[in-house]
Amino acid sequence: MNVIDTPSPDFMLEEDIVMFSDSVGKWIDEHAPPEAVQSWIANSSVPRDLWNKAGEAGLLGLSMPEEDGGMGGDYRHEVVLMRQLGWKGADHFGISLHNAIVAPYIWHYGTPEQKERWLPRLLTGELVGAIAMTEPGAGSDLQGIKTTAIKSGNGYVVNGSKTFITNGQLANFIIVVAKTDPTAGAKGTSLIVVETDGAEGFERGRNLHKIGMEGNDTSELFFNDVKVPGENIIGGGEGQGFIQLMQQLPQERLNIAIQGIAAAERGLQETLAYVKQRKAFGKTVLEFQNTQFKLAEVKTKLTVARVFVDHCIGLHLKGQLDAVTASMAKYWVTDIQGETLDEMLQLHGGYGYMNEYPIAQLYKDARVQRIYGGTNEIMKVLIARSL
Repeated sequence: MNVIDTPSPDFMLEEDIVMFSDSVGKWIDEHAPPEAVQSWIANSSVPRDLWNKAGEAGLLGLSMPEEDGGMGGDYRHEVVLMRQLGWKGADHFGISLHNAIVAPYIWHYGTPEQKERWLPRLLTGELVGAIAMTEPGAGSDLQGIKTTAIKSGNGYVVNGSKTFITNGQLANFIIVVAKTDPTAGAKGTSLIVVETDGAEGFERGRNLHKIGMEGNDTSELFFNDVKVPGENIIGGGEGQGFIQLMQQLPQERLNIAIQGIAAAERGLQETLAYVKQRKAFGKTVLEFQNTQFKLAEVKTKLTVARVFVDHCIGLHLKGQLDAVTASMAKYWVTDIQGETLDEMLQLHGGYGYMNEYPIAQLYKDARVQRIYGGTNEIMKVLIARSL
């Protein structure tokens, strides 16, 4: 996609990264063409076998170390996947959450036994991952969660409910944020894995009906005296969950920024194609000065955003991306995504409001970006604390 012609940083231009990008694009063309995405939207979920096909193609566990059974890539490979999904309109497939949010908790913090037990199955698609943070009464405030995992014999009993869980209908490997000591605040928080196949007391609620991202299953989850083995606490010991979450949230927020830029770039591509062929008053819409000025503004904003995000990727590859900078990227880029897609929809006129035009879907999908991963208001609070 060349609508933003600012050169990519050298670390994204290495031969193997460019070749990988081409191969990912071809895989998406074959397995997730526009008609397939429309069926996902109609069914509010991707087909379960798409996960297995992704595993067969080596697209699961891209950045997991080879010694842990992974593909041996790095975060650049996750960036490529996120961008290709966004550019091609297949970003309702929750593979990047599985790869770049769920799996890292295991290979960063898991015990050797946990890695051996779970990572190979996450790589093949036998296990589909989700992380259950949000609750009906606790969103961005993770310290306010009520779900508990209380010690019982050699294991734990999990009770509580979660909502807005991405991959929630299909996931059978769920990292649950729970209180193992409800009296200890953040220090009483742990991450515990629930393998849902055959788990008594686990229930999936409805597949939530959303205004955007309809092709990605998002669910309520209920845990009613769900018995979980003691060895399912990530890291092997209680009370580490809040620190683990805080250490991984910068990558999650950078992921959201990367996805936001890719979607907005697709919007610009679609809008350029539209205004070049649509005519009004005897000339194309592109020939009007207002259209040229609006698109100039859009391209400038997306170029600045892309340069900043590339900078953040470079920091992250060196282990230097801090929570404040990641919060800046998440909030500012998703604001820009919303602003620019609104302008581009306007240039489509009435057709922009029609679901059969890609710009309408892009506009709807963008809205949640300012909410999940920590609301943009919370991002500003985190940034302000650094002043």
